[in-house]
Amino acid sequence: MTLKLYNSLTRSKDEFKPLVKGKVGMYVCGPTVYGHAHLGHAKSYISFDILVRYLRYLGYNVTYVQNITDVGHLTDDADQGQDKLDVAARKEHKHPMAIAEYYTRSYFADMDELNCLRPDISPRATGHILEQIEMVKILIEKGYAYESNGSVYFNVSKFKEYGKLSGRNVDEMISGARVEVSPDKRNPADFALWKKAEPNHIMQWSSPWSMGYPGWHIECSVMSQKYLGETIDIHGGGIENKFPHHECEIAQSEAANGVQFVRYWIHNNMVTVDGQKMGKSLNNFITLSQVFSGAHERLTRAYDPIATRQLILNSHYGSPLDFSDASLHSAQSGYEKITEAVKTTRKQIANAKQGDADTKVAEQLGELKKKFEAAMNDDLNTSIGLSVIFELVKLTYSLIEKPETTSATLIKIDDMFSLLGGDVLGIVKEIYPETNQGDDEIIDELVKTFIEQRAQARKDKDFAAADAIRDKLDAIGILLEDKPGETIWRRK
Repeated sequence: MTLKLYNSLTRSKDEFKPLVKGKVGMYVCGPTVYGHAHLGHAKSYISFDILVRYLRYLGYNVTYVQNITDVGHLTDDADQGQDKLDVAARKEHKHPMAIAEYYTRSYFADMDELNCLRPDISPRATGHILEQIEMVKILIEKGYAYESNGSVYFNVSKFKEYGKLSGRNVDEMISGARVEVSPDKRNPADFALWKKAEPNHIMQWSSPWSMGYPGWHIECSVMSQKYLGETIDIHGGGIENKFPHHECEIAQSEAANGVQFVRYWIHNNMVTVDGQKMGKSLNNFITLSQVFSGAHERLTRAYDPIATRQLILNSHYGSPLDFSDASLHSAQSGYEKITEAVKTTRKQIANAKQGDADTKVAEQLGELKKKFEAAMNDDLNTSIGLSVIFELVKLTYSLIEKPETTSATLIKIDDMFSLLGGDVLGIVKEIYPETNQGDDEIIDELVKTFIEQRAQARKDKDFAAADAIRDKLDAIGILLEDKPGETIWRRK
């Protein structure tokens, strides 16, 4: 079975075939760095991290480019309003580049916590002003763009396929316009390639048309072309960017180069709060640092960053994810179960008997791997992929309870955890921080004392007291299992 991805351009699941055999060029719209990353960013960049990881798992040589927008993104996500970096700079009384540097570092720190692989290239819009000016010149020369009062606009009427990604009709867009249109535009649907700056605008550069700054859309066309070529395999981004951002990217790139811009458009859906999109403009967002610390009124506790990652994997990238504290709590519990199973497996390897790996277990692992790959090949169905990891957890504990299980068998289990849960899903770490051995011994002795007290309570037929002990241990993550002649414990 081959990988199939939902292509927004064709509106169907298409078999993935890269332009160059064995190689993949992938561009993802990165953050506009004027504030801390929130759960909406987590869903987007974890989703594309999974795509990169799985492509590499399949053997592709992937070049992953994710830009940093540090100029040109206006407050209404189109051609009107103020630059978001400029607004943040004035609010915090700092230079826009200081704002960009601070929040770029914050973004990457949060992504590291979520175990997202760093992009191979992270270009910045401000580092590619000259290239953006050159593309604008080409579009003017080819008759697709025009200068007006120091600004330059793309004439959408000249590009007959404008709207092919979003399904929008240009005439309907023009007739349905409800916002005040700049008098500099020939048509309401035209979009800015270069904006003339007001005298007090901090970030501005010299161009043939004016002192100004680039439009938001042109940066991605330029940077994707520079690092991946005129036609790229995959372009990813949020579903909210399908129009106007990605539609405009297609128009200006294909008009300038005369070839197809992107072969597979992959769009990630959003995180919602009470059914409404989570976003900075709506002031209903929860930053990732708040999730990790629990410092938000909607949260009852702090959550592990990888548990946050696991929450994202519970849903499909193309479906919205409605946030709740309960859903995070459930993801945290699931992550702890997987983590404890991995730790237990690794501890037991050293103590298990020597011998060959169990062939029956090897067959079971092969079936789980097939199930995992079938799910991931079906448009990255991470929820089923995650369920395979829980099946592996169940298999792990069934084997650990058997004294005949060999270390070679457990090594195969651990390898599967590392391959599927680690390399692809990014929820299993190679090394976990070790608990102090003295602390382990203390915990073990304390739990044994509770087990003895519970056994005495049951002997005295005080079943309420016995149940209370069990419940208290369960509440702190200690699970008791009654076996013939003994009671054993493990962390949940």
